[in-house]
Amino acid sequence: MIVCIAEKPSVARDIANILGATVRRTDKGIGHYEGNGYAVTWTFGHLCTLKEPHDYTPGWKAWSLASLPMIPERFGIKAIPIEHYERQLAVIGELVAGAEMVINCGDAGQEGELIQRWVLQKVGCKVPVRRLWISSLTDEAIREGFDKLRDGSDYQSLYEAGLARAIGDWLLGMNATRLYTLRYGGSDRKQPLSIGRVQTPTLALIVERQEAIENFKSETYWELKTRYREVIFSADKGKYSDKAKADAALQSITGEPFTITSVKKKDGKESAPKLFDLTSLQVACNRKFGMSAEETLTTVQSLYEKKVTTYPRVDTTYLSEDLYPKVAGILRGLVIPPYLNLVSPLLSGAPIRKSKKVFDNKKVTDHHAIIPTGQSPSGLSETETKVFDLIARHFIAAFYPDCLVSTTSVEGTAGKVKFKTSGKEILEPGWRVVFETETPTEASEAKEGEEGGEASEALLPTFTEGETGEHIPELREKQTQPPKYYTEATLLRAMETAGKFVEQEELREAMKENGIGRPSTRANIIETLFKRGYIVKEKRSQIHATETGRQLIKLINYDLLKSAALTGEWEYKLRQIERRELETQVFIDDLKAMLYQLVQSVLAPQPAPAPQPAAPILPVDTGVPCPQCQQGTLLRGRAAFGCSAFREGCTFRLSYKECPCTASPEELSARLGDTPLLF
Repeated sequence: MIVCIAEKPSVARDIANILGATVRRTDKGIGHYEGNGYAVTWTFGHLCTLKEPHDYTPGWKAWSLASLPMIPERFGIKAIPIEHYERQLAVIGELVAGAEMVINCGDAGQEGELIQRWVLQKVGCKVPVRRLWISSLTDEAIREGFDKLRDGSDYQSLYEAGLARAIGDWLLGMNATRLYTLRYGGSDRKQPLSIGRVQTPTLALIVERQEAIENFKSETYWELKTRYREVIFSADKGKYSDKAKADAALQSITGEPFTITSVKKKDGKESAPKLFDLTSLQVACNRKFGMSAEETLTTVQSLYEKKVTTYPRVDTTYLSEDLYPKVAGILRGLVIPPYLNLVSPLLSGAPIRKSKKVFDNKKVTDHHAIIPTGQSPSGLSETETKVFDLIARHFIAAFYPDCLVSTTSVEGTAGKVKFKTSGKEILEPGWRVVFETETPTEASEAKEGEEGGEASEALLPTFTEGETGEHIPELREKQTQPPKYYTEATLLRAMETAGKFVEQEELREAMKENGIGRPSTRANIIETLFKRGYIVKEKRSQIHATETGRQLIKLINYDLLKSAALTGEWEYKLRQIERRELETQVFIDDLKAMLYQLVQSVLAPQPAPAPQPAAPILPVDTGVPCPQCQQGTLLRGRAAFGCSAFREGCTFRLSYKECPCTASPEELSARLGDTPLLF
């Protein structure tokens, strides 16, 4: 029998129907489908997890600074202790034990691969494993996937990247949370100070922005403008910080005629907004509907499981070229209200447009952008309908002609002051008809930090070089504005680009490999920060750090924990593992070395305040050979002696209760003869 393991019961049911495994062997959601030589079963997401500290060493159950850093010699997994999880894992184990082959039908991504590999490892799978890799759950996609099964080993690097991510999160989360809680959490320690590889730098971004806003000192400036033929022209100089100079400039043009000196027209094209990856969809839904990142992810995951959109946890906005022949079929599936009049022109007989801005194999790895599958979107909730509509319209617009525009730049003078203005005229709407009166999401993304002013998209009257006439000059007093508070939309963008604001789409694409977290995890990170009370929403969409969140970031004296850029580098290394460009052990070893540095940094004593003499920098090397390993020497630390060879694995530790810290090296050597070693 061939055993297929899906990630959810609903997906298992769809696969079973395709394979003819129609006999149901279930009891309250536990079990499998059977028939035609197949058994199709499922997980509930993660059934296994990495072991907890006390599973490795009983002494690690109690939180103690002396046990840090906790680094298991070898990581292991265990079943999640939830009754129906354990029952389903037992079902999978029985099926795998009698299988001739297993087909991994988990979600086609890093986390999906990790879920399945851990389950197969836990049940002791010894038979060959094949991999089903599909981007949608339509019947056609499932059949094609089973026709093109891959060997499970083809995805070994994907699993290793997921495993490295999980181990990295365990090492940093477990150790840093205990370290900071024990060091700074107060006597009761009822509320752990939660530290995370992605969570903490994300919180640091929010705190840093909030402090920049609170510390911002507004300055007054003046803008010289004039109205000519009902059009506002701005002085070429821009802003005046000196009121006297601004007044003088205004005085110099008052009563002087305004003369048009240059009129330039330039025709251009505007491409349709890009297709969606998960982050850009979350950004769009937050801006347009006020949906949280988590709500958007849940909604688009539901659309995927209802077979109307493709796999959502993706970080590309492109399609692979082999999808081009399927575009017409997908569009025919959208010949329904409200898309009937939009799709019909694309299916009129002329070849469907194929653009490098849509189809690019180099920009697609495991999955392509989120698009409709072509299956009728029936039975959707109101929220699902809104999100589907966004995805569908962006897909349709991608095959429309470019929008043709004419940009007019006009310059003029009054006295010796130069002025300018510009405007845009839409000559052919092209793809813009798909969005009707709505602004496409990609074009509507606000420019962060923008201070406002007149829009430069207005349609201008016809100006002629040399024309002259009266004008109405004025000075406008304005104030410099602080940065804006993050919303979920702008925070997602900041996470995507490791804290750097990048307006240009192409540059954003290039920086994705160094982003904080991944598209599939960012929503959960933000939700975790809300749940732990580190951030709150104010004024509907603004994200503010709470006092607890601010204090946590203030306490962290180790920059690597809160640096978005450095955390982005870790993400890049994980992608290198996935591409077989970096050994997993190198990534883990780097993290271990960082943990030793972190513990030393946090536990290092602070210098004594003036006018008292400064305390010696600890640890101090006593020069006394280590009685355990005989390789290192004993270091005098804050609360105990330890071996200088701790990085090489020596665990010797001698508390000051056993040997007073005032002991000289000679006294220390003598006392060691009668002192038991402490492990």
